[in-house]
Amino acid sequence: MKKLLIAISCLFATGMTQAQSLAPAPTASPARFLLGMGLSGGGDELASAHYEDGKNVNIHAGGLVYFTAGVDYRFTPEFAVQGTVNYHFDRANAKNGDIKFERFPVELIGYYQPNPSWRVGGGVRYTMSPKLSSSGAASGIEASFDNTTSAVAEAEYFVNPRFGVKLRYVNETFKARAYNDVDGSHIGVSANLYF
Repeated sequence: MKKLLIAISCLFATGMTQAQSLAPAPTASPARFLLGMGLSGGGDELASAHYEDGKNVNIHAGGLVYFTAGVDYRFTPEFAVQGTVNYHFDRANAKNGDIKFERFPVELIGYYQPNPSWRVGGGVRYTMSPKLSSSGAASGIEASFDNTTSAVAEAEYFVNPRFGVKLRYVNETFKARAYNDVDGSHIGVSANLYF
């Protein structure tokens, strides 16, 4: 987890460096690629890992880390659409086993941008292959959930034209035969680099 937090800090630092070193001129092309990562929290508890030192780590349906890649297309200075593929997971690791909840969301979000620094948007998220799994000493914790469609709302602040910081909310529910409905709704904070 420390390595992951360092990676996220480096992404933010890269964006801040670009804020000082890049001219704020907009790109000529209306389409830009993006890469991003973020942290999320929320949703129902799916499992708990108990360590020998007495520490507990809970796996939540709305947690914890996500990576993003996609394309952002600007129709006008005020309106844009963004399509992304993502990997979203929460996990507890130990030498003798692990527990993880992972899924692969695809998102399509429309944005309104009233000024160069801020934009707000909303759209749809289709989450594929949501799965709870375990190994080693934690074996036996397994569940495969149905693919699900949910709503997304976002606000993004542009430090410069190539670096944005997002605050988002996803209203998500996971269903499986052996489980009651699981609330995967969450709030997330992320950083995107645009190319």
